[in-house]
Amino acid sequence: MNYDQIFDQAIDRLHEEGRYRVFIDIMRNKGAYPNARCFHGHNGPKPITVWCSNDYLAMGQHDKVIGAMEAALHDVGAGSGGTRNIGGNTHLHVELEAELADLHGKEGALLFTSGYVSNDATLSTLARLLPGCVIFSDELNHASMIAGIRNSGCEKRIFRHNDLAHLEELLAAEDPETPKVIAFESVYSMDGDVAPIHAICDLAEEYGALTYIDEVHAVGMYGEHGGGISERDRAAHRIDIIEGTLGKAFGVMGGYIAADKRVIDCIRSYAPGFIFTTSLSPVLVAGVLASVRHLKQSSVEREAQQANAALLKRELAAAGLPVMDSTTHIVPLMVGDPIRAKQISDILLAEYGVYVQPINFPTVPRGTERLRFTPGPMHTAPMIAELTDALVEIWDRLGLALRQAA
Repeated sequence: MNYDQIFDQAIDRLHEEGRYRVFIDIMRNKGAYPNARCFHGHNGPKPITVWCSNDYLAMGQHDKVIGAMEAALHDVGAGSGGTRNIGGNTHLHVELEAELADLHGKEGALLFTSGYVSNDATLSTLARLLPGCVIFSDELNHASMIAGIRNSGCEKRIFRHNDLAHLEELLAAEDPETPKVIAFESVYSMDGDVAPIHAICDLAEEYGALTYIDEVHAVGMYGEHGGGISERDRAAHRIDIIEGTLGKAFGVMGGYIAADKRVIDCIRSYAPGFIFTTSLSPVLVAGVLASVRHLKQSSVEREAQQANAALLKRELAAAGLPVMDSTTHIVPLMVGDPIRAKQISDILLAEYGVYVQPINFPTVPRGTERLRFTPGPMHTAPMIAELTDALVEIWDRLGLALRQAA
């Protein structure tokens, strides 16, 4: 067996399809974000502007967050020392879980090492605990939700994206006594659209289903206190389990769920992805705790981010660039070809100092490859104008069609 040949062929296929992933070597400049330095090349670091970070509100640069992490490192040390059950349950972990439960109006919360793990561990454990469970999953759900559903071994039904009629059709076809879970996201990160939360909850109540919402691209950024779309739409009380991340708007690392104490206790007690892994470093937890508390009280970051996202959408549309419709902070620019998307990304980085990653299959369906911009509160109007001009020049250079200017 020629193992090397098998591995080489696997990588060659990605190159041929134009979707081999290249990790750009960068260093952010503390206090100057979204400016950074790029080490991708042979001429030393060059200044760039980051346009694709999930640190949506630049909280990873915030003085309160950095100060809290420095204090924890000084007072507690670097690592947690173990799993939550064996030495790794610091008082900071307990405080953060209480803060997150309060953020969503739930009885309890549970920390995980990432948003991926929180989805995988919770969905797989939840379905195993419910005898004969069927999970109803939106077709655009994140890979971590898909993994959790698959790892549960339960039956699943995939409903068309945000299609309430299709969801109801699938729910109605099941035995009324069958345990059911509807799993969906609030903000879908590649298209930037939003789920009809109240309508989904109406169906869940009618057909006796639990609701599980992934708010990773919304927590911190929507709602009066940053509780996400479910807070903004006054729907959090109708959701059984709210899942979020600590590595996007909150600017640090980790994931969590918030729910009633009974659900939290079951996941805490049965999920291998929680039980058998070292807990988050208290340094990270301290940073998140400061971030959550700040964003509960401050709307400045949210308002600036939304204003910049709206400005970028207007500028791209006015220039005739194929910006996709989006009601959120995510600004996708349709390209439709993986090789061309990578080419545009490379030109932006090499010639304009603009860093945005191409988004290819399997993250998005084939033929819908795109560039995904995430303007934050620290981007400026001149930066947006320069980005728009660069994209127009590249579109013209590559012979790509512009829309009639909006």
